[in-house]
Amino acid sequence: MNGGLSMTERYQCASCKRTVSVEENKEIPYCCGKAMEKIKKEICLQPAHAEHARPMEHEEPCDDFRSG
Repeated sequence: MNGGLSMTERYQCASCKRTVSVEENKEIPYCCGKAMEKIKKEICLQPAHAEHARPMEHEEPCDDFRSG
Protein backbone atom coordinates (compact mmCIF):
# COMPACT_ATOMS: atom_id res chain seq x y z
CA MET A 1 0.00 0.00 0.00
CA ASN A 2 1.26 3.48 -0.76
CA GLY A 3 -0.01 5.26 2.36
CA GLY A 4 -3.07 6.79 0.71
CA LEU A 5 -1.11 8.61 -2.00
CA SER A 6 -2.56 8.08 -5.45
CA MET A 7 0.03 7.40 -8.12
CA THR A 8 -0.53 8.92 -11.53
CA GLU A 9 0.71 8.15 -15.01
CA ARG A 10 1.09 10.72 -17.80
CA TYR A 11 -0.15 10.05 -21.34
CA GLN A 12 0.38 12.02 -24.55
CA CYS A 13 -1.54 12.05 -27.82
CA ALA A 14 0.71 11.12 -30.76
CA SER A 15 -1.31 13.40 -33.07
CA CYS A 16 -1.98 16.66 -31.19
CA LYS A 17 0.58 16.21 -28.33
CA ARG A 18 -2.05 16.88 -25.63
CA THR A 19 -1.08 15.38 -22.25
CA VAL A 20 -3.22 14.09 -19.40
CA SER A 21 -2.61 12.56 -15.97
CA VAL A 22 -4.50 9.39 -15.08
CA GLU A 23 -4.52 7.40 -11.85
CA GLU A 24 -2.31 4.33 -12.07
CA ASN A 25 -4.05 1.12 -13.26
CA LYS A 26 -6.97 3.01 -14.85
CA GLU A 27 -8.04 2.75 -18.50
CA ILE A 28 -5.74 4.22 -21.14
CA PRO A 29 -7.19 7.55 -22.32
CA TYR A 30 -8.09 8.19 -25.96
CA CYS A 31 -7.51 11.33 -28.01
CA CYS A 32 -7.93 12.04 -31.73
CA GLY A 33 -9.58 8.60 -32.06
CA LYS A 34 -6.55 6.63 -30.82
CA ALA A 35 -5.19 5.37 -27.50
CA MET A 36 -2.73 7.83 -25.97
CA GLU A 37 0.90 6.80 -25.38
CA LYS A 38 2.30 6.54 -21.84
CA ILE A 39 5.09 9.04 -21.13
CA LYS A 40 8.04 7.28 -19.51
CA LYS A 41 8.99 8.48 -16.04
CA GLU A 42 12.48 9.79 -15.38
CA ILE A 43 14.61 7.14 -13.72
CA CYS A 44 16.60 9.61 -11.68
CA LEU A 45 15.72 13.20 -10.99
CA GLN A 46 18.80 13.78 -8.81
CA PRO A 47 22.19 14.97 -9.98
CA ALA A 48 24.51 12.12 -10.90
CA HIS A 49 26.83 10.84 -8.18
CA ALA A 50 28.67 7.60 -7.46
CA GLU A 51 25.64 5.70 -6.15
CA HIS A 52 23.39 6.79 -9.00
CA ALA A 53 25.77 6.74 -11.97
CA ARG A 54 24.33 7.18 -15.43
CA PRO A 55 26.42 4.90 -17.66
CA MET A 56 24.96 6.36 -20.87
CA GLU A 57 26.33 9.85 -20.13
CA HIS A 58 30.01 10.62 -20.48
CA GLU A 59 31.09 13.02 -17.75
CA GLU A 60 34.54 14.30 -16.82
CA PRO A 61 35.57 14.92 -13.21
CA CYS A 62 35.22 18.52 -12.12
CA ASP A 63 38.32 20.69 -11.76
CA ASP A 64 38.63 21.80 -8.13
CA PHE A 65 41.73 23.88 -8.97
CA ARG A 66 43.98 21.96 -6.52
CA SER A 67 46.53 20.99 -9.17
CA GLY A 68 49.74 23.03 -9.43
